[in-house]
Amino acid sequence: MARNKERGTPEVSSGSMADIAFLLLIFFLVTTTIANDKGILMTLPPPPEPDQPIVEFQERNIFKILANSNDQLLVENEPYNKPMSELKEDIKAFVLNFGNPDQEGIDTYNSLPSQMKVRAKQSPESSDHPGKAVVSFKANRGTSYDLYIQIMDAAHAAYNEIYAERVGLTAQEFLELDQSKDVEKRMYLQGRSGIPKAISIAEPDK
Repeated sequence: MARNKERGTPEVSSGSMADIAFLLLIFFLVTTTIANDKGILMTLPPPPEPDQPIVEFQERNIFKILANSNDQLLVENEPYNKPMSELKEDIKAFVLNFGNPDQEGIDTYNSLPSQMKVRAKQSPESSDHPGKAVVSFKANRGTSYDLYIQIMDAAHAAYNEIYAERVGLTAQEFLELDQSKDVEKRMYLQGRSGIPKAISIAEPDK
């Protein structure tokens, strides 16, 4: 007669499953690309000296550009739906307005070629002269990088085209001037003389 034997509960070894899971984890860690959003690299100006006086600007000397989280623009407190090429031209017109120039502004105006002088609108509601003109840009934290870069490119291009036209070059030729050569360095300094590239980037809204 067969005897009943106590049989244990069958078990499945999980040791190999743990090894496989560990190997899969290592595989995905090695092969997965993790997005690393570094933002936009910019060279910041040095911090002001402790005893440096605070400079106050008249409202008319500030060209205001605001961008919200929906990539909508306000330029000079008005909705702006024009292309970036027109924004560049508006900045140039603002910088070269010569609405109320002092002696420094008059000297800068007199140094311009005739084709640039005739474009000075001399509006009392816009900038006094290039030495006082400031382009102010303020974005929202939700503003896209694409729009941010487009606006910064338009602002820099406006100044570069002013500098280049002043010395009879294209913007690309001006940017390629070799400042290690005396002649080209003089052209570079002549283009920028009295017209600082004053682009202010305000801290974005949250």
